[in-house]
Amino acid sequence: MEKNYETSAKIFKALSEPNRLKIIDILSCGEKCACDILENFEFTQPTLSHHMKVLMECGLVESRKEGLWSYYSLDNTNSNKIVLFLMNVITDTDDCICKCGNKEKACNK
Repeated sequence: MEKNYETSAKIFKALSEPNRLKIIDILSCGEKCACDILENFEFTQPTLSHHMKVLMECGLVESRKEGLWSYYSLDNTNSNKIVLFLMNVITDTDDCICKCGNKEKACNK
């Protein structure tokens, strides 16, 4: 698995904001209307729109319009990729980034 540090950093930055992390938790239950998400917070609809924009730009959330309403859901493919990325980074694997001076040989931690 090739590591994309820049894309992953953008996702982690988006998730470092507590309200956005809570939104992801809410969406883990399935697709939600913006009005349903908003019920869980004490901020305005424009603030929710900003948070959703950040989550969509980093690829964690998808949206669809139905009439006047916006519906949001997790992008499971990208959500799974970030989980795999993090597991790969924190796990001692054969493709460890440190090379012990030998570019062909992964080092032992």
